[in-house]
Amino acid sequence: MPGSPVPGAAMGGGPRGLRKTWTELLAGRVKKPKYDPEREQKLKDSALRLLRYHQNMHDLLLEVEEPRCKTVRLGELIGCDSAEASSDRSASFIRSAFRDQASRLGVPVGVLSARVFARSVQQVCMEPSHPVLLSPEQSKKLSSSLVIAQHLLAHNMFSRLTFCQELWKAQNSLLLEAVWCLHSHSVVSLQELLQSHPDTEAMTTWLFKNLRFLCEQIGASCPSSDTVEAMLSGLVQLLISRGFQESSDPRRLVEPEKTAQVATDVLQRMLAFSLDTLDAAPQTTLDHQAVSGWITVYSGHTCCGMVAEDSLKSFFSHTLTQILTHKPVLKVSDAIQMQKEWSFAKTHHLLTDLYCRVLVTLGPEESVGRLQEVLETQEVNWQHVLSCVSTLVVCFPEAQQLVKDWVTTLMARAFESYHLDSMVTGFLIVRQATLEGPYVFPSYADWFKESFGSSHGYHSCSKKTLVFLFKFLSDLVPWEAPRYMQVHIFHPPLVPSKYHSLLTDYISLAKTRLADLKVSLENVGLYEDLSSPGDIAERESQAVQDVKKAIMVFEQTGKIPMPVLEASIFRRPYYVSHFLPALLAPRVLPEVPDSRAAFIETLKRADKIPSSLYDAYRRACATAKETQPKDATSGQRTEPDCADQPLGLLTAALEELRALMTDPTQYSVISAQVAVVSERLNAVLGHSNDDGSHRKLKIQLSVLPPTLQRQDQGVVDLLLTAFCQNLMAASSFVSPERQSPWAVLFVRILCGHTLLPAILTRLCQLLCHQGPSLSAPHVLGLAALAVHLGECRSMLPEVDPGVLVPASSLCVPDFLNTLLTCRTRDSLLFCMKFCTAAISYCACKFSAQPPASLHNCLSPGLIKKFQFVVLRLFPEARAPCAPEHTAYVPWRLLYLPTADWQSAALSLWRWNAFQELLKEKEFYLTYRDWVQLELEIQPEADILSDTERHDFHQWAIYERYFPAPSALGGCGGDLEAACTVLVSELMDFHQSSRSYKHSEDSDLVLGGRTGNEDILSRLQEMAVDLELDQGSAEPHGCSPQSHFLFRVFRRRLQALARADSMATSLRRQQEVLMCKRLLLRLPPSVLVGSPQAGQPVSPNCEEFFNLVNSELRNFCCHGSVLTYDITTHFFRGLLSVCLRSQDPALVANQTLTECQTKCPMILTSALLWWSSLEPVLCSRWKKCYQSTLPRELQRLQEAREFASNFSSDSASPAPSPAWISAAALHFATRELRKENVAAHLKRLDCEREELLTALLFFSLMDLLSSYLSQRDTAEYLMAVDICAEVLMCLERRKVSWLTLFQLTDTDAKLGHLLHLAPDQHSRLLPLAFYSLLSFFSEGATVREEAFLRVAVDMYFKLLQLFVDGETRIVLPQASRSLKLQGHSELQGNPIQLMTKARVFLLQLIPQCPTQCFSNMTELLAGRGDCDPEVSNALRQRQQADPSFDLSQEPQLF
Repeated sequence: MPGSPVPGAAMGGGPRGLRKTWTELLAGRVKKPKYDPEREQKLKDSALRLLRYHQNMHDLLLEVEEPRCKTVRLGELIGCDSAEASSDRSASFIRSAFRDQASRLGVPVGVLSARVFARSVQQVCMEPSHPVLLSPEQSKKLSSSLVIAQHLLAHNMFSRLTFCQELWKAQNSLLLEAVWCLHSHSVVSLQELLQSHPDTEAMTTWLFKNLRFLCEQIGASCPSSDTVEAMLSGLVQLLISRGFQESSDPRRLVEPEKTAQVATDVLQRMLAFSLDTLDAAPQTTLDHQAVSGWITVYSGHTCCGMVAEDSLKSFFSHTLTQILTHKPVLKVSDAIQMQKEWSFAKTHHLLTDLYCRVLVTLGPEESVGRLQEVLETQEVNWQHVLSCVSTLVVCFPEAQQLVKDWVTTLMARAFESYHLDSMVTGFLIVRQATLEGPYVFPSYADWFKESFGSSHGYHSCSKKTLVFLFKFLSDLVPWEAPRYMQVHIFHPPLVPSKYHSLLTDYISLAKTRLADLKVSLENVGLYEDLSSPGDIAERESQAVQDVKKAIMVFEQTGKIPMPVLEASIFRRPYYVSHFLPALLAPRVLPEVPDSRAAFIETLKRADKIPSSLYDAYRRACATAKETQPKDATSGQRTEPDCADQPLGLLTAALEELRALMTDPTQYSVISAQVAVVSERLNAVLGHSNDDGSHRKLKIQLSVLPPTLQRQDQGVVDLLLTAFCQNLMAASSFVSPERQSPWAVLFVRILCGHTLLPAILTRLCQLLCHQGPSLSAPHVLGLAALAVHLGECRSMLPEVDPGVLVPASSLCVPDFLNTLLTCRTRDSLLFCMKFCTAAISYCACKFSAQPPASLHNCLSPGLIKKFQFVVLRLFPEARAPCAPEHTAYVPWRLLYLPTADWQSAALSLWRWNAFQELLKEKEFYLTYRDWVQLELEIQPEADILSDTERHDFHQWAIYERYFPAPSALGGCGGDLEAACTVLVSELMDFHQSSRSYKHSEDSDLVLGGRTGNEDILSRLQEMAVDLELDQGSAEPHGCSPQSHFLFRVFRRRLQALARADSMATSLRRQQEVLMCKRLLLRLPPSVLVGSPQAGQPVSPNCEEFFNLVNSELRNFCCHGSVLTYDITTHFFRGLLSVCLRSQDPALVANQTLTECQTKCPMILTSALLWWSSLEPVLCSRWKKCYQSTLPRELQRLQEAREFASNFSSDSASPAPSPAWISAAALHFATRELRKENVAAHLKRLDCEREELLTALLFFSLMDLLSSYLSQRDTAEYLMAVDICAEVLMCLERRKVSWLTLFQLTDTDAKLGHLLHLAPDQHSRLLPLAFYSLLSFFSEGATVREEAFLRVAVDMYFKLLQLFVDGETRIVLPQASRSLKLQGHSELQGNPIQLMTKARVFLLQLIPQCPTQCFSNMTELLAGRGDCDPEVSNALRQRQQADPSFDLSQEPQLF
């Protein structure tokens, strides 16, 4: 504070020793000392020395970054251009500081400054806010450091190479913008940075990742958008100039090869990433944003002036080649079938943009040349090739002639040299070009006629060319679209009469194919358009299109079009039956004849219209004029303000139709008004009607979730709303059976247009996803619409709903039924409403017909769902009651303002006619149907409480279906049949798409929901009852029958025939896992059967043994054991059976003894889980019998104790059988640490040979399990070590182990071990054999006569595994030499393993004695082509003298 004394400064200042005040101190310094230049210079030098010897170089660089340090701003001092002494001194200070520091450290000053600056850059990039961009604060810090670096560079005090090397040490934290700043400020160039990186692959990966992040910012609204674009442009320029520099450039001689490799790799990766993203990812992802940004670099403007023209051309040519050859997985047959989906309009817009950018730079001529070259020399991606052709002909008019010339060349070459590839390419290119319309390329029909329809065609040279052509066309028949076959038939190649049989044979084949596809030859219109998305047009719709186009041509020429004249002569059936009716459709003739009327009169004068047909047309037109509504003829009809808008006209027409519903005097004009609605709808659909008017054999719908375009949804909602309003208006006046046929006419309009898929999609949205929110009028209207759609089912295509149902296609009524779900409270209530409305409307509308006729309009599934919902929701419906003999159905209860759905549903249920209908077999709700629907219920959202649901289940199973005869869908009193249905449906539900989500938990929570738990509880209750019934009913002395559960499993697994396809294999795995889960949820006695009480017989375990040996062993863990849950379940079942037996110990011993020969995997599983299993077994046995464990259980206990004490001196001998002791020893060894394995197994030399051989078997199974799991390399190396120790022990004792690789069921000693090996492990034994190659003893390989045969057999099987794709997993190997060197593992692959095996064999063959080749001919039979070199060496060795040498090993891989 002012006036306070300064410590130490004011003490003893005067003679009296008094303190001086602050004012007095200041007063003594008023006089300035004289200026002394020498003193000032000495003071500055002292300060510099002080700083030099007490400085931190990094802090010195960061000093310029501190905003608070205003007295010393070295960056400003160095950066200024003035010649002030202060600036010079700052620069001099920095240089001298680096020199002094470098001198003390003994390093060059350039190296020191580079390291310090690299560290500074690394710290700037720490804690980034963006993956590639600097924050404003980071940019400011880096700019300050760059000034110092530039200053040091100017004075030759900065090492670029050292800086690059130091910078890459922190590569992961380095930001791309920082690297760009170094390049743009000329501190170090990108080329130097790329060249200095020690790892080319890491450099490529880093640059590729950062380019992706950078491209994501292109087009994004961010402050640094200019910087992002400049960075991307500069980086691409560098990559192109370095990666595609011409070799003729003299600079190429000194160009670093590493830079070129990195540049090309990065550009290729970015393009491949872009193509993969466009093929797979949705358009809203960041990957799509990155692709969009990356495509902008393919522009001549990006590299203009910065990249040599030759390099730019080379880059774009390489890019086009990569696009065309990217992932060539599609076959020619696929291209023929799918190319219509690859047109310009259907190709992703980013991909067409990429094509255009590349093609613009290359030019059409060079692009076509590149296309031709790639197709001739490489495998191509046909989708990219053909979509590129479409882009080429659409966007580059000058390329159209080039493509025509190219096709001409291809066809000429094909017929000159009978080159099939040229023929295929030519046809694919022509068809692709014709997809873009006649303004781009002549139609396919015109091209085909021009190419083959005259004597100058390509095929007219000889008979051989004719045969070549028709052979090619015949080969196309199974794959190509019907339109092309129709063109070939209607415009056939010109063939000499003596070879006419070739043509007739092809036409016969094509007609047969068209008949199989249910396509008529008459469906080809007069003016075909192959660019339309559909394949075959409906005849009526095609005729309407032909009429429109013919009138258009007539307006332009005033003459009858030539196609019409030709059709009147050569295609008379189509002309008379379809074209003329479409042309002569009745209408009100205009007062002034229009083009249509003039065209008709011209045809009449040319005698092209039969008189009878013309007269009928005139009469129909007169009738139409007479029946026209009066208000319309008098001009009173009011058009809306948007009269010129098609949708407004359609809305007005629908409003007029609704007005006619309530006026009984207007019934006569309803049909005419529906026709007006149809015409207005045609105008609204516009081109959509023309393009989509083709008949489709099947409608593809995306049900999960359904989507509609906005325009289509607007039209569909308008039509559906109008239908519902019309129904309510008409029903308020008269009942449905007395209404006019407006509903049928209205629905036929919908069915006659391509709007039907959109209508079905909208119904899916409404019924499946929005049903509970619909109002009563909507429910009634949609239910009536469903009835009339069912009435028109014969004229509707089938529907493919995708994953909704297992069937490939459904009729429309069945499809609508699948949209009604019964999962939750809301969906149950909506299903009840909709079914009640639909059945009531149908019964009322068609009351004059018998009730069974409902099947013509409604799906039987809908009636079954109605029964299910009514019985579930209304307990009063479950009680038997007399049906109501009423003559009406409860329709009136529904369309009133307050619809009483419950009363309507119960009235319908009690209606006598409906009860009679339910007696029909197809409408009866069977027990199986009930289970299927009940499985859908979600208890947490159920309308019934837990108690109510349990009561409903008890009533349905035991009161309704259990006593009902099987002919009526019941169980006929057979409890086993009831259980069988439950099990089958549970498994079907789990496998079907109805379960949606599949739980990975071991518990049976099917579909990820608990809705099945209640049904499973019913199954458990019924299984216990069944077990009690069978136990009491089994006659004495009779062996118990197999359990029904195993019969169901066996039947289902037999239906899933074993196949090589992955899909079938996965389906079978899922089925087996489901079987296991069901077994675990049922009583354990199911596994071991139920012997008669008091009888000391062995339980019947045959079915479970068969399931283990055939299926469960393929899903075991560690190769030779079952999972803990099923193992414990079996022993619980065994204990429960023993408790009911007269001699429990005898039953246990007999069962486990039987396991040794029939199902040894149960015993090995018990040994593995013995630590958890033993306490339970001992406790329960002693509690029940007060005695020790049975002998066979003690044997397992002893085997486990033997394995635990194996390495101790007090170890007991191995109990019998030897393979059980070997299994126990193997499991104990696996629990040890790797370094303790050798010590633990040191006593193997004293054990029996049988134990050693079995131990090697278990070790091999564990080795293969580790190989397949690939979870832990250490586990695999541990398995290798165990196998090696056992193998070396066997070889020391000269015990043969080769039989393990050639086991058969007939082997008395080791044949039972086959039951312990999963199928996949057995197939992979060759892999295990050669994985232990480095541990084979050289003496044993020659000493044992069978070794060569086994080695050759394993080698050929290993090759077959590779061919079959079962060695695709990378195999880690461990060898003895690497272990000695301190290495832990060696990463290899199957090819390396096969190469080592091959070298081993070729070295072994000359060393083996002659007797080793005695049976080699039999072994080589049929395998000689696998490896000809090895096969020939074996054959020659059989016949060669002992001096034969195969030391020269040829290279196969």
